[in-house]
Amino acid sequence: MQINWLDKIAWNEQGLVPAIAQDVETGKILMLAWMNREALQLTVQHKRAVYWSRSRTKLWFKGEESGQIQHIKDIRLDCDNDVILLSVEQTGVACHTGRHNCFFQQLQDEQWVTVEPVLKDPATLYSN
Repeated sequence: MQINWLDKIAWNEQGLVPAIAQDVETGKILMLAWMNREALQLTVQHKRAVYWSRSRTKLWFKGEESGQIQHIKDIRLDCDNDVILLSVEQTGVACHTGRHNCFFQQLQDEQWVTVEPVLKDPATLYSN
């Protein structure tokens, strides 16, 4: 009997696995989100990122409201089978704050400093 590829993943107690989205062109880390089995299956099926929203407790097709879609180019599983790495082509911005990525705060002299500009007004991201 062949093992289902989803069964190789070390899902946490909530049935989730962290997923890192990385820009395929620049190599820059865009964001970290969570996936359940269905989200990962749908991501593979549709070739676009689908996550599990822990706050809304539902599937979240990245860009379904904002239009900021992540097109999947490659999917990797780490050596411990407990982290997914998505190489994506990002349409627009990745962060709900309107920035290119979610990692826009840098620790400088024990203070978090915003070092990335807002590229798109967050108020316009969710008007669809």
